[in-house]
Amino acid sequence: MTNAEHVRNWLGEEIPTRPEMALCRCGESALKPLCDGACARVGFTDEKDPKRVADRRDTYDGEQLTVLDNRGICQHSGFCSDRLATVFHTEGTFVTPSGGRMDEIIRAVRDCPSGALSYAIDGVEARKQVDWDGTREPSIEISKDGPYRITGSIPLTDESGSAVPRASGSSLEHYALCRCGHSQNKPFCSGMHWYVEFRDPLPDPDREPTLFEWCGGLPALTRMTRLFYEKHVPADPLLAPLFANMAPDHPQRVARWLGEVFGGPKLYSENYGGYQRMISQHLGKALSEEQRARWVQLICLSAEEAKLPGDAEFQAAFRSYIEWGSRLALENSQPGAKPPPQMPMPHWWWACDATPGARAPAIGADEAAADETVELPGDEEPIGFEEHIKPLFRERDRKSMKFAFDLWSYDDVSRNAEAIAGRLQDGSMPCDGAWPPERIAAFRRWIESGKPANAAPAPS
Repeated sequence: MTNAEHVRNWLGEEIPTRPEMALCRCGESALKPLCDGACARVGFTDEKDPKRVADRRDTYDGEQLTVLDNRGICQHSGFCSDRLATVFHTEGTFVTPSGGRMDEIIRAVRDCPSGALSYAIDGVEARKQVDWDGTREPSIEISKDGPYRITGSIPLTDESGSAVPRASGSSLEHYALCRCGHSQNKPFCSGMHWYVEFRDPLPDPDREPTLFEWCGGLPALTRMTRLFYEKHVPADPLLAPLFANMAPDHPQRVARWLGEVFGGPKLYSENYGGYQRMISQHLGKALSEEQRARWVQLICLSAEEAKLPGDAEFQAAFRSYIEWGSRLALENSQPGAKPPPQMPMPHWWWACDATPGARAPAIGADEAAADETVELPGDEEPIGFEEHIKPLFRERDRKSMKFAFDLWSYDDVSRNAEAIAGRLQDGSMPCDGAWPPERIAAFRRWIESGKPANAAPAPS
């Protein structure tokens, strides 16, 4: 890999790069996304599968525009069908071009990461608009459990330096390259990562995610702000006049602001000037409470449409910041307001330690079967924390008590054993149902045995 100014992960975070790097294509590297030579070990080849989807460009004429599509280079990202299901379909006819508004169709086409989609008006293909008219920097996004997404017109050449042949209608500005090693259309992605269940290394389950990570990072926030400023604001009589002269990159700026506030990279501070810059955007605007409330209503609607997480924990944190930030903006916009200078960037976290997994869900997988596999020692058998006590606490129990102590830590449970025993006895722990008497008795016997870390060996 050369010529890419930026390499980012699926959250939009920069990955350190060198002038030339070898990225994994076989899917077997232990150093993903970097190559570790596994391709030679597994016998990887970059031959195309003769049974791949045919290279054919289809034309769908609609009332407002014509949609052009080549299924042969689709990576099945769902950016079109998930976001505009009235136009793009997973079954039957792929495109019904009069099923949505013109601006929505154009947005979906431009967001297609594989370059399979394009559009034409009055018979003239809008290639420059589809390709973002040269406005995107050369970048590689390493998508989550999926392909490399290339933007910014990075040349694609083979080992001899010759341009790699492209399918009919392909974009030279953006395209997707296989990362799982199973594409039928190498080097391009054909969506096989879905079928082979390609997975990146899992993050540490004990690490608490930031709001930025949980919501999907910069791509998710940018999707939300674009829907807000491109779709909802222009149609709203209260907000449209406020943003009539906004800069073309305003949605991206707001997404970077939110990303930094929610624990992501400092892209707003480093590129636009931080909190002082944000305050300057509101001075003298004399915003009304009605405008503020409408802004909150529509940004939350945009978050829902952009498919940001809908769980109670994220929504509590997200909406609390939206309310807080919008009320500060309202105050700072009033005539004569003098916001304190040089204030630091705000940073938002989970509300009141309500983190993902800290709550026993009312709807979810039944863990009763897993609980039945826990074996308790007999009355005459030695008892130990690792063998008998730790397995009694499920992962959900551990997460729900992480704010106080770790139920999988011998030191923590030993130190708090009497308090834990009391809560087990009165049925207040775990929160989704009391333990049966035999488990409570085993925990009490462990305490009375001196709280051993491991069961003593049986006498010979």
